[in-house]
Amino acid sequence: VQVVDVREPEEFDGILGHIEGATLIPLGELKQRASELDPARPVVTVCRSGARCAQAAVMLDKEGFGKVANLAGGMLRWRAQRLPVEGLHA
Repeated sequence: VQVVDVREPEEFDGILGHIEGATLIPLGELKQRASELDPARPVVTVCRSGARCAQAAVMLDKEGFGKVANLAGGMLRWRAQRLPVEGLHA
């Protein structure tokens, strides 16, 4: 699975951290940078709360990615469930 974090760089390395192995592609750059992803592999989009990653999932679906999901609740939910993160800099 390809984990694509669509937040801004300061959020990616900010207080919520990010999922290990996630690729940072801010939402505003996603359409132009979609070629950096493998359309044959499943994609999970991630953001802070779930709104931007839902938009990103729709965008990637329109770009021809067959298996796309968004992380419901985003990093807020991920952290609330005490799942592992990296890059924490408060």
